[in-house]
Amino acid sequence: MSDVTRIPVAGQPGYDVLVGRDLLGEVAGALDARTAKVLIVHAPPLAARAEALRERLAEAGTTAYLAEVPDAEAAKRVEVAAFCWQVMGQTDFTRTDAVIGLGGGATTDLAGFVAATWLRGVALVQIPTTVLGMVDAAVGGKTGINTAEGKNLVGAFHAPRAVLCDLDLLDGLGRNELLAGFAEVVKCGFIADPVILDLLEADVDAATDPGSAAFRELVERAIAVKARVVGEDFTEQGLREILNYGHTLGHAIEHAERYQWRHGAAVAIGMVFAAELSRLTRSLSDEAVERHRRILTSLTLPTSYPTARWPTLLATMQRDKKSRAGMLRFIVLDAIGRPTVLEGPDESLLFAAYQELAEG
Repeated sequence: MSDVTRIPVAGQPGYDVLVGRDLLGEVAGALDARTAKVLIVHAPPLAARAEALRERLAEAGTTAYLAEVPDAEAAKRVEVAAFCWQVMGQTDFTRTDAVIGLGGGATTDLAGFVAATWLRGVALVQIPTTVLGMVDAAVGGKTGINTAEGKNLVGAFHAPRAVLCDLDLLDGLGRNELLAGFAEVVKCGFIADPVILDLLEADVDAATDPGSAAFRELVERAIAVKARVVGEDFTEQGLREILNYGHTLGHAIEHAERYQWRHGAAVAIGMVFAAELSRLTRSLSDEAVERHRRILTSLTLPTSYPTARWPTLLATMQRDKKSRAGMLRFIVLDAIGRPTVLEGPDESLLFAAYQELAEG
């Protein structure tokens, strides 16, 4: 292991996000000295890596049990969480033991929820294996599962001991999966760090090449944005809301598509919608709105959605956890890098914004 970047996340307790290569040797050091057992929660494609990690922990004197869970959003169900609890109960996990999330955003969301709820909270180490997981899902301590009514409606805030972003784990990641993860990187550019946007516009091929210096810089910049925000507002009482840019409509699209769409694809459309809403309510410039479409299109992410789906999307948004007392809230932009909250917009205004990205 060499050339590791440590990005601190403030809080009680605080922790570090490590970015580099060959980081699996850091797992044992992130655990408490009293930890005798860990549960490695992983998706089927990562079975071999999970077994390798189990063997590595055994060499350090820690017994690891493997919990293979469904891939992607299918993992985020209460039945899957119950399976993990069952394994922990049958193997006598105590409060000094731990959970490791090894996988993409859905896997780390589930693993975090399992850790948060077992004995009212045990230690957690996140090892994200996708771009989305590294820059978003595994950082910040939000955990959750889905219900039939919507995404992440059941969850808890539970900070990990550490997040290990091992860039070697991105080798072999499908191109579509990699690019979908960049939606969250783009989001960080629009809400807080415009240099991210400049890097993507300068050379999108280099920026999306996991072996390039530009790729690593983008990942680290996106993580730094989230680390700063969640360090100041862990339980989303104020500032952390800005991380929801594009997510209110994005989550509704995921629900409408029965979670068969990649999260990043849905959020990409959600950001275009938020930009159009910003143009109508905050006078965001035409160029800033077009910049959303231009950058997302360069990443082959979608920027439109069918007109006829609007009533369904609106109904889902009104049930979203981000609404308060039935009042919808959106993150919009006064300008690039200047997010703010729009509360209770008129439905006609929302429909007008949607018409700008609707197709068919």
